[in-house]
Amino acid sequence: MGLRRRALLKMGAAAGAAMALPLGTAAEAAAAGTASATGVRGGVPRAFAAPGSAVRPKFRWWWPDALVDPDEIEREIDQIAAAGFGGVEIAAVTHSMSGIGTIDPVRHGWATPAWIAAVETALRRAVQRDVTVDLTLGPAWPAAVPSITPDSPAATKELAHGSAAVASGQTFSGPPPAGGTEPGPGVTRQELMLVQAVRVAEGSAPDAEIPQLDQATVIDISDKVSDGELRWTAPGDGGTWFVIAYWERGSGQEPEGPAHTSPQSFVVDHFSAAGTRAVTDFWDRHILNPRIRALLRETGGALFEDSIELETDETLWSPGFAAEFEQRRGYSLLPYLPTVVERDEDPVFAFGPETDKAVRRDFLETLTDLYVENHLRPLQKWAHGLGLQLRVQPYGPGTDSVFSAAVLDISEGESLGFKNPDDFRCLAGGRDMGGKLILSNEAAATAGGAYATTWDASLKKLVTQYAAGVNQAVFHGFAYAEAPGAAWPGFAAFSPYRGGAGYGEAWGPRQPTWGHVRDIAGYLSRTQQILQTGVNKADIGILRQQGPAGTGLGAPWFTAEGVPVGWTHLFLSPRILDLPSARVRDGRLAPEGPGFKALVVEGDVLSGKERTLRIEVAEKLIGYAKAGLPVIIIGDWSDGHVPGLPADGDNERLRKLLTELQALEKVRTVADRPYVPEAIAALGIRRDVEYAQSSMLVHAHRADQDADYYFFANDAVTKKGSTGTPISHDVTLAARWKDTVPYALDAWTGKIAPLPLYTRTEDGRIRLRVSLEPGATTIVALVRPGRWGSAPRSYAKASEAAEVRRGEGDRLEVRDVRAGTYRTTLQDGRTVATSIGALPDPIPLADWQLTVEDWQPGDRPSATLKPRRELTLDGLKPWPEIPELQDTSGIGRYRTTVRLDTPWTGGHGAYLDLGEVFDTYRVTVNGHHLPPADQLTPRVDLGGYLRRGANTIEVEVATTLLNRLRVANAPVFGGGKRQNYGLVGPVRLVPYGRAALDR
Repeated sequence: MGLRRRALLKMGAAAGAAMALPLGTAAEAAAAGTASATGVRGGVPRAFAAPGSAVRPKFRWWWPDALVDPDEIEREIDQIAAAGFGGVEIAAVTHSMSGIGTIDPVRHGWATPAWIAAVETALRRAVQRDVTVDLTLGPAWPAAVPSITPDSPAATKELAHGSAAVASGQTFSGPPPAGGTEPGPGVTRQELMLVQAVRVAEGSAPDAEIPQLDQATVIDISDKVSDGELRWTAPGDGGTWFVIAYWERGSGQEPEGPAHTSPQSFVVDHFSAAGTRAVTDFWDRHILNPRIRALLRETGGALFEDSIELETDETLWSPGFAAEFEQRRGYSLLPYLPTVVERDEDPVFAFGPETDKAVRRDFLETLTDLYVENHLRPLQKWAHGLGLQLRVQPYGPGTDSVFSAAVLDISEGESLGFKNPDDFRCLAGGRDMGGKLILSNEAAATAGGAYATTWDASLKKLVTQYAAGVNQAVFHGFAYAEAPGAAWPGFAAFSPYRGGAGYGEAWGPRQPTWGHVRDIAGYLSRTQQILQTGVNKADIGILRQQGPAGTGLGAPWFTAEGVPVGWTHLFLSPRILDLPSARVRDGRLAPEGPGFKALVVEGDVLSGKERTLRIEVAEKLIGYAKAGLPVIIIGDWSDGHVPGLPADGDNERLRKLLTELQALEKVRTVADRPYVPEAIAALGIRRDVEYAQSSMLVHAHRADQDADYYFFANDAVTKKGSTGTPISHDVTLAARWKDTVPYALDAWTGKIAPLPLYTRTEDGRIRLRVSLEPGATTIVALVRPGRWGSAPRSYAKASEAAEVRRGEGDRLEVRDVRAGTYRTTLQDGRTVATSIGALPDPIPLADWQLTVEDWQPGDRPSATLKPRRELTLDGLKPWPEIPELQDTSGIGRYRTTVRLDTPWTGGHGAYLDLGEVFDTYRVTVNGHHLPPADQLTPRVDLGGYLRRGANTIEVEVATTLLNRLRVANAPVFGGGKRQNYGLVGPVRLVPYGRAALDR
């Protein structure tokens, strides 16, 4: 999780008729099963039809440490596999047990023999069920081990400081000022590193909130300390001086949650080789027995580390940091320590804005160096030696997350802590420039959302993150069945939390929706299959002067104005330009990767758009522009300066390079962000995807040697102006081949079919219409001729009918809910008139028999009673408005019978418009289970399943557990608002006619 958890946890027209990407009738889909369209062969189509475990979504699997049963572990692996998920991450999270249950860390703690045996059981079963298993690096987060104490060299450190004001001419006599905060738990030693004296600057005061000091007056007075006593006399210059003592000590930080180990674990130093070695040594000596090693190689999972949540009351530090800083930055940090030290993450002293910003930037740069060199790279090498990958959330204290993502096997963001899609685009930029494949996401975590989180809401949020570069979801999470003190429906990691509903959702068979989850997992697997194919493509690279993720800051012009018309962008940091991929060919940056058409350079957005740029970056930009890459520079850079503390002549050299850069043919400078479109037009840059202004349509573009893959989503949750309404847009797509064949890929059913309706523009692009309900998605592939089989014999360019579809034998047909004659223009320019005869009127379905499976607490925490209730409804209502169901959660099965008489014939079909549904649903017609339904589009095609005469329609709806928990566990959940469960409607059967196009 990206925010520091300590702070975070305190915060208490109808779609079917408008469809432009038809995928065939329900009957046709059923006949095909999950097979791809006729003539489509191997490779991506085959994988899309039956995705492998590698692309399936995963679960964060919460354990109450090792207080687990082998049989239950195997049962839960079976449940996860049967539901269509491809992996688990075993995580010991017991926040919900605080004050209500205990786990003996000696017998059942992390890394005990019991825990190792449990992991071995999970691994063995996972191998049998083709499920990957990831393991967290420590008992919780941040990474920690029980083999160190806070005083150990490998433990995370802080630089505590104490200060005392000394008047002009006065003498300080006594022990050096003690650190301003008490040492953390278990800290018994601290070392006096340095004592300085520094004068308060003219115009400032020693009691100011942040006193300004005169950097030129800093004096090292460490030699004035003898036998633990400091004696020093301030100069008689009429000013006030501070004596500042710096103490290196352990932070005493423990991993999150109740004690997981005995002895207690302490967080390791993430910036020293010793800290990382403490982790790997502990695993090698205490966990990785031969059986575990062999099983880990078979499962092929990853080691996982959560975000860099190093929480110190004083300044984050590492032994030897000052020496590393001087070696890497070229000057000593010590005279500038006053501007670096913090208390509770806030600065204490200042020298002045220019110096403060420069030195603090250099401090963060050094932290990044040490984090990558001493932590990420050694851990990754060690993981590879075990046959595993390393997956990390590489953000926290302001280090360069973009670069870390380029280094890691798998970088991960999060749905809870990240503020918007641009936070994911930061990690995606690093991933793609580093030549890595996966950007993972800690998905569906919701503050206060326990037992109230819906799949509908989770998918709506997730698909926008897919459009921003995510291509793996690790759901937060699946909870082990029971633990001490847990109440019905069983153990959950974060709920209850502080007496109320907690974080995330405990997905699993204790949820009514679990019976429908396999459909959702299949949809996500196919989506991720495409989003893990080839390489990610983006139009624009945004060069930031710093690379942290999770800031919520967007791209100049593109986030607000560019994305809504089809532009795509990713973020780069200066270090990224040192990678082998950062080269230009044919006017593109990283041509084998994202293939940026232009690079945009702006001042430091984390520092008021300060015009800072590294000299070596300016030199690279000149090289790129000379090689043909368009560069757009925002703002007046006449005062440009290097970001860190400059050496003599640095700023003058930078300004000379900027002048040279701005004079180049491929470079445009604009006064401010709103003028970026002028530069784009002047440089002749064109985006790959074009559509009219839309605040809700978002997309991702990937490409391999055979096809371009375009993923589209209706963003109903994150974008400014999102309204949660259907959208329908003409979209024009770049095509690499003259006779490219466009296909529609249905991630819900696995069906692939050549598009029946599109046009080719004069410049070879493909224009089609994308129509989506809120949160819904579609995938289009523009395929190289012959690669997915022979091209279809014909397609339509335009039609007056609501839809053009491909029927049996690849024959085109039109479909509409209105009778009439419709003209359709074919690809050869011919116009064909097709008639649809009289249609029955739409039929409202108001009378239903409802059987409710009422989920209630059983005789143990994870046991559920499911008594049935039978109701006859003469109108649809949310369950809370039905007296018998007011506080009921569970599964409702709605049944109705409708007669379809003359003129019902084989040329008719019907849509089932469901209206409002809460939460997940499935449809059965005349005893036939329909293919998986798009859970974001409550309209189902019943064509091929209906018949003349009586037809029985059943809609099975599953809910969350909140309404029942409001009364079953009122102290925790009683404050939650009842959710409007069930089939709310209105429900209509809307007949349509279909007629084949003569050719």
